[in-house]
Amino acid sequence: MSGLTHIDEHGAARMVDVGEKASTQRIAIAEGFISMNPATLSMIVDGTAPKGDVFACARIAGIMASKQTSSLIPLCHPLAITKSEIECKPVYAGERTDGLVGVHVQSTCKVTGQTGIEMEALTAASVACLTIYDMCKAVDRGMEIQEVRLLVKDGGKTGLWQRESA
Repeated sequence: MSGLTHIDEHGAARMVDVGEKASTQRIAIAEGFISMNPATLSMIVDGTAPKGDVFACARIAGIMASKQTSSLIPLCHPLAITKSEIECKPVYAGERTDGLVGVHVQSTCKVTGQTGIEMEALTAASVACLTIYDMCKAVDRGMEIQEVRLLVKDGGKTGLWQRESA
């Protein structure tokens, strides 16, 4: 009908049959950014957030989320993830051209399988950002999650895809 793999010839949603695809190593890297007040970032970096270690909690939440992606996104296949890593990096005033302060989150997920792992990397980055919001919302309700996007995917029939630098 539309050439979309999750739609059958009648327009109904379906899970793609990957049974005949080759099992290859696949990787995806995604990112997100959560902007905040400089005082909120200082609190996170200084380790004085009321709910505890914000970065540690965000990393664990992102990893856990990557493993639950097929439970959250209806047509995703459950994957035996071989790597899920979350990096949280403080971004201070003057480091971005737009002047925003906050935390840059990057997720890397790997699998050896028959389908890609992009959704797991995107889910991990999103949930890590949401966790930072949850842990700091009592002091900064104006935080904004932005720029959640895929940076790299590799493996499978289509091979390497990389986002062009802006």
